[in-house]
Amino acid sequence: MSAFFEETVQTVHHWTQTLFSFTCTRDPAFRFKSGQFSMIGLMVDGKPLLRAYSMVSAHWEENLQFLSIKVPDGPLTSRLQHIMPGDKVLIGRKPVGTLLTDSLLPGRNLYLLGTGTGLAPFMSLIKDPETYENMEKVVLVHGVRSVAELAYADEIAALAGHELLGELAAEKLIYYPTVTRETFRHRGRITDLMFSGRLAGDLGLAPVDRTQDRVMLCGSPGLLTDFDTWFAKHGWLEGTNTRQGEFVIEKAFVEK
Repeated sequence: MSAFFEETVQTVHHWTQTLFSFTCTRDPAFRFKSGQFSMIGLMVDGKPLLRAYSMVSAHWEENLQFLSIKVPDGPLTSRLQHIMPGDKVLIGRKPVGTLLTDSLLPGRNLYLLGTGTGLAPFMSLIKDPETYENMEKVVLVHGVRSVAELAYADEIAALAGHELLGELAAEKLIYYPTVTRETFRHRGRITDLMFSGRLAGDLGLAPVDRTQDRVMLCGSPGLLTDFDTWFAKHGWLEGTNTRQGEFVIEKAFVEK
């Protein structure tokens, strides 16, 4: 058996000159949990060229969706950004990842903190009813440089009217987009907003407390390093596949 499914590209959307997303078919045998990633790629010179990508799709959706940056000289993205409907892509058969609600203790507020394409796994999670089960609020924070990079903003807003998720999203989901290089209603880096308490204050929530709140992280290496230090300083317990904790971090970040 091949290590990959060969799927057909259905749609491609270019958000900016450096950011795009696409959907493709999904083999019925491909099973994953919301928040996981898989190796995806293209055949190049007869060999698979692959990188780790989180699924934007929830586990119950019929097709697969991915969000990607464009790197001019990136081995994969320099090619992937030119795909068209009808083209073939490879999807690894074994999804993995640490952004699983099963790895977190029940809590008050769940903070989903992502920069750039780090939004992808959280799009999957906010479309999964299980994400809301043990939390009072789910706070999705997306940090980008420019307003145009706020991918899926309209889709996130529309979840409140979703046939299956509408009631949960309307009651529990809070979307907090923040921009660093342009004028916008929320400005600043996620680290500064979180560490200063401004984020919770802006939302009218109690200050972040490790005994009650939970955090999921996916984004730039700088973001992960800063939070690693902050978590260690304040005694947060990291969740794993065998032990529930107060935070989890996805370190398989797509750069090329």
